[in-house]
Amino acid sequence: MRSSDMLLETDLPKGVKDFLPLKAAKADYLQQQLRQVFAAWGFRPVITPQLEYLDVLERGLGEGLRDRAFRFDDRQSGRLVAFPPDMTPQIARIAATRMSERLLPLRLCYSGRVLRHTEQQMGKDRDIFQTGVELIGLDSPEADAEMIVMAVETLQAVGAQEFTIDIGQVDFFRGVMDGLSLEGRLADQVADAILRKDSSELQALLKDVELDDAARQEVLALPRLFGGRDVLERAKKVVRNERSRKALDNLAQVLDVLEVYGVLDHVTVDLGELRGLNYHTGITFQGFLSGVGHAVCSGGRYNNLTAQYGFDAPATGFTFSLLHLLFALDKVLDQRVDPTTDLLIYATDEQQRQAQQLACKLRQQGYSVARDILSREQAAAVEYAKQMNFKYLAIVAGEGNDVELICLCDGQSRHIPWQQIDQNGLEL
Repeated sequence: MRSSDMLLETDLPKGVKDFLPLKAAKADYLQQQLRQVFAAWGFRPVITPQLEYLDVLERGLGEGLRDRAFRFDDRQSGRLVAFPPDMTPQIARIAATRMSERLLPLRLCYSGRVLRHTEQQMGKDRDIFQTGVELIGLDSPEADAEMIVMAVETLQAVGAQEFTIDIGQVDFFRGVMDGLSLEGRLADQVADAILRKDSSELQALLKDVELDDAARQEVLALPRLFGGRDVLERAKKVVRNERSRKALDNLAQVLDVLEVYGVLDHVTVDLGELRGLNYHTGITFQGFLSGVGHAVCSGGRYNNLTAQYGFDAPATGFTFSLLHLLFALDKVLDQRVDPTTDLLIYATDEQQRQAQQLACKLRQQGYSVARDILSREQAAAVEYAKQMNFKYLAIVAGEGNDVELICLCDGQSRHIPWQQIDQNGLEL
């Protein structure tokens, strides 16, 4: 069979990918760093299933995600099941049905994969790696601020240098939109213009809409209400509706806590930000790295989600997209992730037993070690070790002889007595 034919037969569906050892090592490093930050803040892991009954899952999915779930018939139950397109509703279900008798708040973290239908566009992921936290049972500005501070600390932990956390407030936007009599396609166009901060298009869309002056002034201000903390003062001069004003007070309290934690330099306020999921009810935020268009993390408050599963509790949280984070930090991770293995042990057939004993001893001493089990020439073993990112090749020549250690980065070699290995290891 030709290699081109084999390629066609092993092609992957669009939106999913393989991870070879280096990329997989980087992804594993990111997950470890995220988990360490989460643990430092008192969050404990839960593991969610990759299959759920569709009717149960849909209780926690908004319109934006409901149609993106992969679903199929379950032969055992006769019911429809689905791969979850998002993990937050799963955590809400667990909290409501399995942990409702426990004292609040619940601090839960998770790491897993979800599947989503996507449009037929290049670069859209369907297999999504999510790692995040959910804080269930607290409705306070401090709880919202904790999520943002954790996101900042996580980005610092993985080596991000230039990044921004964009903070929005869903209730502020909804308070403004409550004063508009917009429906259907026009409402969508207005929201899209606000999202793109296109003031000219927004004015054109509202030109023939009957609005009182206060409502018109509020909505036309939305594309301009982004920047530093001064945005709140500018917004107060514009908005008159009570819902938006309460949202501004809430946002001010969150910023006060962020100031205590010393992270305001990484924060921008964007009151025209609409990209939160539709189950959000208050503060929302997204994390962006310099030069990267995709958000690497997103989160916010969702006070009504657990109630869909019979447990009415306020909640907030955030999740990182591991693939977006991996793409954004690929070069940085080259300096942080070591994909190498310490030693490959080479021996002739006559010295296999000694080679096996050496491998066992070195692993006990904490080295990562593989045996070159194939019968081949030493030169071929060296080439293999270089290609597979081993640091050293250890050659077992014969009983009573020293072990020859070849450094594969420069070809330098030295001989180490067995007695020294017994007492002090290899001292790489």
